[in-house]
Amino acid sequence: MPNIGPMELIVVLAIALLVLGPKRLPDAGKSLGRGIREFKGAITGHGDERDEEVRVREELTPMMPAPLVTRDEASARERKPVA
Repeated sequence: MPNIGPMELIVVLAIALLVLGPKRLPDAGKSLGRGIREFKGAITGHGDERDEEVRVREELTPMMPAPLVTRDEASARERKPVA
């Protein structure tokens, strides 16, 4: 199997930039990295522990209710001069 050198990596990145464009390339990289991490975690079994920790943390975090603002308070805030 041939080795992948810096020139090959530059060619692959240039093709990815042309195909995806500069706006979608970072999202594609994040998705690829996340997929590789999930695959590696599924193979080794380490992903289950982290998922469990995140699930427990989300269950224990209390949900904060949104502050209630009346129509009068909202209009008063809009009319208040900015210092």
